[in-house]
Amino acid sequence: MKLRRLLPAVLLGCVAVQAQQRAPEIDSIKKEQLRADLFFLASDGMQGRLTDTPTNRLAAEFIAARFQRLGLTPAAPGGSYFQAYDLMTATLGQSNRLAIGSTPARTPQDFYPLRFSATGNARGSAVFVGFGITSPERGYDDYRGDVKGRVVLAIDHEPGERDPNSPFDGVVTSEAGGQLRKALAAQAKGAAAILFVTDVHNHPGETNFDATARNYWPVQRPVIASYTLARWAEQVRIPAAQISPALAAELLTPAGRTLDELSKASETAKGTTPIPLNVVDVDLTTAVDRHVVPDRNVLAMMEGSDPRWRDELVIVCAHFDHNGADGSRIFNGADDNGTGAVGLLDIAEAYVLAARAGQHPRRSVLFAAWNSEERGLLGAWAYTEDPIRPLDRTVAVLNMDMIGRNEEVPEGGGPRFRGLDAQTAESNANATNLIGTTRSASLKAAVERANAGIGLTLRLRYDNNISQLMRRSDHWPFLQHGVPAVWFHTGLHPDYHTVDDDPERINYEKMEKIARLVYQASWDLAQQSTRPSLSTSSHASSPAGKQ
Repeated sequence: MKLRRLLPAVLLGCVAVQAQQRAPEIDSIKKEQLRADLFFLASDGMQGRLTDTPTNRLAAEFIAARFQRLGLTPAAPGGSYFQAYDLMTATLGQSNRLAIGSTPARTPQDFYPLRFSATGNARGSAVFVGFGITSPERGYDDYRGDVKGRVVLAIDHEPGERDPNSPFDGVVTSEAGGQLRKALAAQAKGAAAILFVTDVHNHPGETNFDATARNYWPVQRPVIASYTLARWAEQVRIPAAQISPALAAELLTPAGRTLDELSKASETAKGTTPIPLNVVDVDLTTAVDRHVVPDRNVLAMMEGSDPRWRDELVIVCAHFDHNGADGSRIFNGADDNGTGAVGLLDIAEAYVLAARAGQHPRRSVLFAAWNSEERGLLGAWAYTEDPIRPLDRTVAVLNMDMIGRNEEVPEGGGPRFRGLDAQTAESNANATNLIGTTRSASLKAAVERANAGIGLTLRLRYDNNISQLMRRSDHWPFLQHGVPAVWFHTGLHPDYHTVDDDPERINYEKMEKIARLVYQASWDLAQQSTRPSLSTSSHASSPAGKQ
């Protein structure tokens, strides 16, 4: 009887020990190799790896060549390491006009078309639609009425944008509040066009709308272009424009309403009913020329050994692009995100060495080097729009972005450190931030178990913070599609996004520990029979939605 009572406990103890065994070949991840790779990838010769440049393409070729040399399976369509997708840039056409009734508006003083706008003309009566959000997963809808053939007026952002308890991702700006998403929602409801205006109750004060418009459509080509996914933009078939608060006031005056009044009234838990402004007709013509730019991710696979689970994926990922060069000023992006990219290579090599020694992951592991993260997480978004396997077969995503420094926030650091407490690099010498854990307690627990043999300090503090860090790296698109995902991030520092982000400044010992942690966690996730689950709704949707 005693033996029978003891046996379950012994078995459970064996399972716990097995779950925390060191991943095979973990010691092959070494700071010396990480350093050598980073001094190449973040060298001046790579010119900052900016999207749509020869050195960005060279970086992709370098990563693919390493995957090939390791003998990893190409994971993109057609037996390639390159997952191709298209970006889009836009230039302003010649015929952009807006009239409120018989009164023409001025451009750029009163309005400007948005980059994702379709080219076309729309004429119809105006309807105010609050924030213009449709979010069924939250039970929220600003279109509880007919807007077919109308020109809708929506305010920017989302309800409760400063409320940590807002269902719209707390104080983190949600995808539902984005303008492209709102335009598609209006289009799906039958609107002829959409106009946007500042939510003045949250963002009061005079704005220089003319200057904003000129910055949005600069006369000179900018050093860094603005991109979106072509797949998203191609879904937009209606004109879309931004108008000034002053012009919005003119639009609302005949109806006896004010913008401030309507904006405040839009702060509801479930949405609003459209308010017709039938006394006013709007005539909008937009001309936006779209330009397709090819782009690509780099994908490689270690196939799982267990036939029950090999069709499921654990994704280990990092982006490899950065912000390029401006003449002699080169933004090498050593920490952001050369560190994550070379960490990915060493983790992939550890898997290969383990397989050669006869130890294979039970689930498949996808090694993904995303492109164009700095342009809006576009490589990761492109993958979620066209995954190599259905996303419900992705067990977890472990994302590395900036894993080579100590977080350092100076006193009075300015807007780039908004929402972050002042702290010294020394106070974070052994720490890394783990972002996204509030969405999956079980994934958080898996990383904590993996860390037992590594000994890093895991800081869990930025999931609901006005810094917007939660949505600023490649784990975010996966969370929007309901996939458990976390971001390993050693934090911002004064060299972030400057010409001083160089490989000489990296803490390679710490970087080695983080890469080993990610490897250990990914190995555990690939081996265990259970898979992480979401703790709370990830409000799954892409910016383009499924209209």
